[in-house]
Amino acid sequence: MSVNTLRCLLPQRIRIVSCRSYSRGFPIPYTKHFNHISVSPYRASYSTTTTTPPKQNNEMAEPTGLIAKSGIELLTFGTPNGFKVSVLLEELKAAYGKEYTYQLINIVKNTQKEPWFTALSPNGRIPAIVDHDNHGFAVFEGLAILSYLTRRYDPEYRFSFPADSDEYSEAEQWMAWQHGGLGPMQGQINHFLSFAKEKIPYAVQRFVGETERLYGVLDARLAGREFVVGDKFSIADMSLIGWANIATLASIDLAMFPNVQRWLGRCLERPAVQKGIAVPAASRFTNAALAAAREADPELKKKAEETARFVNEAKEKYGYKYASP
Repeated sequence: MSVNTLRCLLPQRIRIVSCRSYSRGFPIPYTKHFNHISVSPYRASYSTTTTTPPKQNNEMAEPTGLIAKSGIELLTFGTPNGFKVSVLLEELKAAYGKEYTYQLINIVKNTQKEPWFTALSPNGRIPAIVDHDNHGFAVFEGLAILSYLTRRYDPEYRFSFPADSDEYSEAEQWMAWQHGGLGPMQGQINHFLSFAKEKIPYAVQRFVGETERLYGVLDARLAGREFVVGDKFSIADMSLIGWANIATLASIDLAMFPNVQRWLGRCLERPAVQKGIAVPAASRFTNAALAAAREADPELKKKAEETARFVNEAKEKYGYKYASP
């Protein structure tokens, strides 16, 4: 997705652990920062110094390199693609005590295009991780990160499956389905519905319709099942949580998909999930947050109703009829 598509996901409050940055008006705990020396593709090196914390100001300092020496370092932003990794890291921390550090990569300011970051993530997109316990090995793309982390740090297969099992292949399939289908299609709705200078009815009904179709596929999969693959919460579920949790933003009514709605509720009850979707900060665009905001603010409610009318008129204009698969 483009930066403009994700701009709506910028959190109101930003909190970064173990970082020398300060957010707008909100102090961030200062510990130590690491002077970045060099980054070669997929490996990183650094040296450390302790300094006096900078004075708080209205401009948040941008990250300029890695800050950790051990564990996993997550470079992320408050988007569905970022949340899938932070949720897994929180689950691994709860299950195995695996520590991690994170830095906020502000995609609105194009921090992800800085040379130090693209040396780690060549596509210039979040999320990315650096495994300081594996000689500074870097991994980019959410699907690849989920696979890497569970291969190395989930020996008991609490959130993954043995490579020789059918469930391993099933998880790969559903993660690929999200990576190539649901995520991109729902992201396009956000762009054309909220950020395109011109509201294009055809584009809106096209991507709303395709996203509804995909949620129909997921709803069918979840019929009679607690989770997407096997009988446990796994990385297949984690890859989807962030998107389902902001479906309202894309004018997708999850009431159309009761199995998805119940599944999402189960996932959101997990303490590690709750922590993970608050890294680097809780989104104000979740389904629950938007519902509460619209209920409290008549203007927001009016705008939501106008958007719904526009979407329905676009569907009617081009003869859209829901069908899945």
